[in-house]
Amino acid sequence: MLERLFEGAIWHSRFIVILAVIFGLLGAVVLFVVASMDIWGVAAYTFDTIISHAHPENFHEDIVAGIIGAVDLYLIAVVMFIFSFGLYELFISDIEAAEGKNGSKLLAIHSLDQLKDKIAKVIVMVLVVNFFQRVLHTNFSTAQEMMYFAFSITALAGGLYLLGKVGK
Repeated sequence: MLERLFEGAIWHSRFIVILAVIFGLLGAVVLFVVASMDIWGVAAYTFDTIISHAHPENFHEDIVAGIIGAVDLYLIAVVMFIFSFGLYELFISDIEAAEGKNGSKLLAIHSLDQLKDKIAKVIVMVLVVNFFQRVLHTNFSTAQEMMYFAFSITALAGGLYLLGKVGK
């Protein structure tokens, strides 16, 4: 009897994961709101600049950097959503709404390895976007720096190609 009670307590302790699910979803929503506000700010800045006919020196770079930064936040929010859905399905229960004809195979997670793989792919995309955001503000002054830049883009392209081959 003591063994059954103990095993029941251990089994029900999995519900503590609901905290990670709730706060992961909350984090995702916050990131979506912040990224959307960033896009709104870029749009307002662009509109004001066009209306005033004042084109700052780094006008295009500022716009692209702002949008890339927002994309970065959106991708991190997606990681949080995948993480929350995956934890819920693995530890609590299957999400019935996701299994119908309108369901998404994207969020179907049946093992910890699947969850890890999906999160890893999105994190790699976050790193790629972050890399390009940083490169946007980098000034290359020597041929060696340009060569490093070319090698880094080649390495990223190779990594993305190999990432696409995983699981196929």
